[in-house]
Amino acid sequence: MKSREIAALGIAALGVAIALPMATAATAQSGPPEQMQVRKEIRMMPTTATLTASADVQAPPDIADIGAGVVTQAADAGSALRANSEQMNRVMAALQKAGIASRDIQTTGINLQPQYRFEQNQPPILTGFQASNRVQVTLREIGNAGKVIDALVAQGANQLDGPNFRISNPEPLLDKARTEAVRKARARADLYAAAAGMKVKRILSLSEGVEFQPPRPMARMQADAVAAAPPPVAPGEVGLTATVSMTFELE
Repeated sequence: MKSREIAALGIAALGVAIALPMATAATAQSGPPEQMQVRKEIRMMPTTATLTASADVQAPPDIADIGAGVVTQAADAGSALRANSEQMNRVMAALQKAGIASRDIQTTGINLQPQYRFEQNQPPILTGFQASNRVQVTLREIGNAGKVIDALVAQGANQLDGPNFRISNPEPLLDKARTEAVRKARARADLYAAAAGMKVKRILSLSEGVEFQPPRPMARMQADAVAAAPPPVAPGEVGLTATVSMTFELE
């Protein structure tokens, strides 16, 4: 065989050797769909930090709620209820005289219950009936709380509770607390990320909770506890708390 023919055969053999892997790869990709292997990029799970932060704001209240009740007793149910109604009508009139609007007075419960005396080894003995009527009063001029309480007692209210102070429009104050809570959470995330040799990439999630912290209300009291003089009422400040939970991605 001539040298030129030998060289040509050598080149042809080399070309076949180089082309074989390419053909094999093409065959593997063009096979039936159920045999095809989908190539997926392997991604590492991101490093995250979940933090919770809270912020408080304090502000003077501008509204208060007072509960007022009348309790009466009589030998029969009708008498107990009539006496109760008479006293409650006087209480309602006192509220109107104090400038409380009808929309700020709400009846919360009317009850009539038999009263019994219990003796050992004896069946209960009916002694009479007790009637009660309660209203919830919203005071929009909280400076008059003491005078209103005194007027209620003077006109027949013999059960009182409150005042419970609150803020009529808390959203602007809550927004301040929310902003501060987010700032705290972000600053804390930057701190942890820097300590780990990383940095904050983005926020993945954010959720919030809100809590009201009113001043401790006055305990329920009987009429004779306040009949001597109007009780002093100090509204103090109402606390509002915003809490945020945030998840950050670190890189």
